[in-house]
Amino acid sequence: MFSSNQDKICRMKNISRIYLRLPNWIGDVCMSLPSLHAVINTGCEVIVCAKPWAENLLKGLPGIQILKLSGKWHKDSKTVKEHRAKNPTPGKSVGLLLPDSLSSALTFKLAGLSCAGYRDDGRSLFLKWAINKPSAHLHAVESWYYLTHTALKKWGFKSATAPSPILALPITKEDQATTEQLLKNHQLDNRPFILIAPTATGKHKGRDKVWPLFREYTRHMQAQGYTVVMCPPSNEQEIAIANAPESLCLPPIGLASFVALINKAALLVCNDSGVSHLGSLTQTPQITLIGVTNPKRTGPWSPTARICGSMDNWPSLDTVNELSISLLNPSE
Repeated sequence: MFSSNQDKICRMKNISRIYLRLPNWIGDVCMSLPSLHAVINTGCEVIVCAKPWAENLLKGLPGIQILKLSGKWHKDSKTVKEHRAKNPTPGKSVGLLLPDSLSSALTFKLAGLSCAGYRDDGRSLFLKWAINKPSAHLHAVESWYYLTHTALKKWGFKSATAPSPILALPITKEDQATTEQLLKNHQLDNRPFILIAPTATGKHKGRDKVWPLFREYTRHMQAQGYTVVMCPPSNEQEIAIANAPESLCLPPIGLASFVALINKAALLVCNDSGVSHLGSLTQTPQITLIGVTNPKRTGPWSPTARICGSMDNWPSLDTVNELSISLLNPSE
């Protein structure tokens, strides 16, 4: 629900709709949430343009519509153009591009949208508001928020000058109920458990992003009396079981329900991957395992996350075990 003052601002600037192009990866969408909230707070109609899976994750957010994109500029430009034709608005429509790709700018340009985005070689011709990237090396959350804040300012809207230190995403009652039933089905509803994510899609400069000691970690924590659980998506189940065969493997659930599952866990242990950023949407303590990546730009944006390891140096089993025990028993 938006205030009458926000609605008045929209009318004053004659902007009634903002098409927001989100990034393509789960972790990046999580890190763009402060930007999304800033756009929602304008009081304008917000059309979120994103990959189809984002609808499940973001469905608890009020005040937005999801427009599913394929990632193919010629097809997506038609999708956006058709949406505009079928849904006329009394004021202007503008676009905000968080990705700095040429194809995202071309998509909105061919759809007839005047848009803002980071200036880059080639794509500046498609931007009405080409914004210079800040010289400072910012975290991805800060970089996307700077772009959003600058664009909103150019359009006459006000927003906070810096992103919130905590990511926020409401989860629907239905997704919470799905998770609670899942836990009940596996006798986990009244038992503390460690949630692990022993997979990571893709490679970083040809190197595997998965900590190689998940199996040993599971065995050690089980020997200490802890329940270790994982809930990989269906396309990652086989590799997850291979990496941690002794862990209890739960059936796949939707992204929003998975966030609710993380929220129920006593501890999340994961690689530097999308799961780490999904964990940042909760207050659950998490350990993000680093061995081949640099977390300064894309590490979890969360006060409850602990980075374990470093670039080119995976953490030892003893290090992760000790950190886990300290997080599970903070008063000792």
